[in-house]
This record gives sequence, structure tokens and C-alpha cells, in this order.
Amino acid sequence: MSLSIRNQIPGTVTDVTSGEVMATVKVRLAGGQDITAAITLEAVEELGLAAGTAVRALVKSTEVSLATAPVEGLSIRNQLPGRVTDVATGGAMASVKVAVEGGELTSAITRDAATDLALTAGTSVVALIKSTEVSLATA
Repeated sequence: MSLSIRNQIPGTVTDVTSGEVMATVKVRLAGGQDITAAITLEAVEELGLAAGTAVRALVKSTEVSLATAPVEGLSIRNQLPGRVTDVATGGAMASVKVAVEGGELTSAITRDAATDLALTAGTSVVALIKSTEVSLATA
């Protein structure tokens, strides 16, 4: 199956914490970083997720925010450090490619935000992704 989701990073489930309806699933990405996905308990069961399960973390580019430094006092659990490799701007939006350990992320942000953050190839950034915006797929 082909998907329009640009961000598809391989990893391995390290922990599943189940609630009544939702679960948090911690995934160790190929580059060694951890990412948390908040998905339905039904999805956990249907995918057979448990520690050791190989997965792909999927994130739409519109759900990847960027900061130029780590952010404290924020509810966003997933903060992946990286370096900008490319910035393509249009009239209103910008597509920013970010190399992270073990993969690459694409962030769709406003052109104004890219300008305000002075994003260019080589800029150090932190990709911010809410756990509710991370989907998981099994091979």
C-alpha cells in the first residue's frame, strides 16, 4: 500500500500502556530516539502490538512543528532533534526537510514561520509531534 504520508520512520515497540479506550505505545526509532503514539486500544489489539513488534511511525507533515531549541514546559512528548536539509517555499507555505537520527522528517509550516525562524540548510531544529498525531503501522 502506498500512502501520502511523507513521514514513515521504522522502529520497534518498547512498551504499551493500556487504558480503558486508548493506549500509549512507546517506540524506539531506528536512530535510537523514542517516540510515543497515543492510539486506540482496539488498534493495539488489531495490530498485535507488544514489546518487540516492528512498526513504522507515521506522521503527516502538517503535524510536525519546528523549534530552534528544545522546549520545556510543554505537553508535547515527542521532541526529536535534527538538522534542516532543505527548505522549499511557496506563496504561503514552506516544506522543511529535517534529518533526524535514522531518518528524515518533512514539516509543512507557513512561509512566515520559516522566515521568522531563519530556517536554512544546516539549521539545528527540534521536531515537535503530539503523541495523538502519531499513527503506527506493522509490516
